[in-house]
Amino acid sequence: MQIDPVSDMLTRIRNAMAARHSKVEIPASKLKIEIVRILKEEGYIANYRIAEEGSKTTIKAYLKYGSDTRPVISRIERVSKPGRRVFVGSKEVPRVIGGMGVNILSTSSGVMTGAQARKKGVGGEIVCSIY
Repeated sequence: MQIDPVSDMLTRIRNAMAARHSKVEIPASKLKIEIVRILKEEGYIANYRIAEEGSKTTIKAYLKYGSDTRPVISRIERVSKPGRRVFVGSKEVPRVIGGMGVNILSTSSGVMTGAQARKKGVGGEIVCSIY
């Protein structure tokens, strides 16, 4: 059985927000660090830091809640899965809820949001969508 590390990361974030935790620890990889960086830039998490404990590297993501203690992220889902990859061209990058959400794409120019990919004129694999 094969596990999907990105899906695992998204599920950890989803579960931590449902339980109203202030932070979540995620095993680190280059792709996951870039995804968390974009979440921070777009305002979906409060902050993050990379922690090295021996040979293991983890990401500590500090979650963000509104004034009424509702999570800022209402939905976070994996789009491209190991069994079904979803690739789009530069002209076909979809908008999430009419521009209210964010797509995260893995492109030849690095990991970026859907808006950045449209602006640069590059396509790629849609990793996940958040709103």
